[in-house]
Amino acid sequence: MANILVVEDDRHISELVKRNLTLVGHTCTCVYDGLSGLDILEKQSFDLILLDVMLPGVSGFEFITKVSGTPIIFVTAKGNLEDRLQGLSLGAEDYIVKPFEMLELIARINVVLRRSERDEVIHIGDVQVDLKKRVVTRDGEEIVLTPQEFSLLEVLILNKNIALSRDKLLELAWGYDYMGDTKTVDVHIQKLRKKLGLENEIRTITKLGYRLEV
Repeated sequence: MANILVVEDDRHISELVKRNLTLVGHTCTCVYDGLSGLDILEKQSFDLILLDVMLPGVSGFEFITKVSGTPIIFVTAKGNLEDRLQGLSLGAEDYIVKPFEMLELIARINVVLRRSERDEVIHIGDVQVDLKKRVVTRDGEEIVLTPQEFSLLEVLILNKNIALSRDKLLELAWGYDYMGDTKTVDVHIQKLRKKLGLENEIRTITKLGYRLEV
């Protein structure tokens, strides 16, 4: 997965973001002011930067003008239209306003990463999932999934080790405007388990939903 730099002066938010991104497989480095962020970029390369605007030393808007080649998502309390337009016009890939839902942050990070990633192949036991080519194999043999089954599997993979409610799975895998009920999720989960032999990896979370344990 990705190596992500978090430039955020609120240590509580920074730690929360790091903990959740680590759960889904990313590696995170946290710094707490703009100068430290610029300094570490001279020594290390990152796949993505999560950047606050109001930072000690160097603001996020100044910071982004000194960085090239690394995608940046602003994560900030400055939510008025003028600030959002400024952040995006300076080259940010996305602009997220605090407070935010962690699952939304993860989803939007994944969107940005997929724009620049090479082919990404995920291994779950003897199952191999090529997210870019949308091809799934098991012990080298291709397993045919419906588009909806693959979308659900992709959501589980991108949020692995995080418990997702049935409603959240409907929202992420079917879309905001889907009018079906949550039993649809259960049916598709059973199909994925059977086709891919992931009965132990796709865990049922009582009274909530499901979690892919990797």
